[in-house]
Amino acid sequence: MAGDGSETAEALWYVGPGKAEIRAEPIAAPGAGEVRVRALFSALSRGTERLVFSGGVPESEYKHMGAPFMGGAFPYPVKYGYAMVGRVEAGPAALIGKLVFALYPHQTVFNLAEKDVVALPEGVSPQRAALAANMETALNATWDGAADRARHIAVVGAGVLGLLVARLCSRMPGVTVTAVDIAPARADVARKLGIAFAAPSDAPTECDLVVHTSASEAGLATALRLAGNEATVLELSWYGSKDVKVALGGAFHRRRLKLVSSQVGQVAPSHRACWTHRRRLEAALKLLDDPALDALLAPPVAFADLPARLPGILDPASGALCQLIRYPAAVAA
Repeated sequence: MAGDGSETAEALWYVGPGKAEIRAEPIAAPGAGEVRVRALFSALSRGTERLVFSGGVPESEYKHMGAPFMGGAFPYPVKYGYAMVGRVEAGPAALIGKLVFALYPHQTVFNLAEKDVVALPEGVSPQRAALAANMETALNATWDGAADRARHIAVVGAGVLGLLVARLCSRMPGVTVTAVDIAPARADVARKLGIAFAAPSDAPTECDLVVHTSASEAGLATALRLAGNEATVLELSWYGSKDVKVALGGAFHRRRLKLVSSQVGQVAPSHRACWTHRRRLEAALKLLDDPALDALLAPPVAFADLPARLPGILDPASGALCQLIRYPAAVAA
């Protein structure tokens, strides 16, 4: 670090289909109202970042898919990510030394406005805090689906997002929840979270709410099949540029099903009058005071190894849940 507070950071950039590299970039000293954050852990969003990595972001969504502090522009090169945990090194005295979460890409050190970092609650480790963006999406989904008014809920797709939704719903009084997935190995993770598990062929039907997170046509068909009369099927998957066939024949109209989208970019309408994005993120971090959620965390990958490891991590067959990235500052701590 130079005496004036400037420094050279290293950041992950997606540079072409299936290609990523670490680039050095200078950062100035933090300005008025800013903090300097040294990265400890971040998390890959395996669904969204797989689409970015593969070039699957549709051109129509280039203006809408940008992460809050993304660098570059779609399709490439782009610095992307939104699940960063670090320690404040400079800025207001009250924040120096604090662990914080930020919606920032994968980068070793960075400056942000003080208002754009959120201090971690007591009891939430920096590793688990990397789930905050997913937890915020899951919390918003429970609002969009009015999960507190349901009695029987199925969550199709037992990845990170699906299991977080299921965990939140399972803690609601009077609600039964089943996670549904084609991968038998997910049953053990569901068990650690106190959630019932079923293969699609054995999943309960006549559900009041079905949440779909698998990003597959087969999963969506399963979700529609599990829905009871006048139930809601909440679609949390994002398919990028892929066209998806939806079975709207058969019993869809007779059963008066509702197929509803949910996306974290806006606070759910039911809560929008009272909740800001920051309040929702703060609530998500508090919900991570739950040691059982450590079952979702894959062993961390060193930041320096990330470009070489990305193809395997983002392969749908990898089986990884929340892939953590460990930065040099975490090793030195």
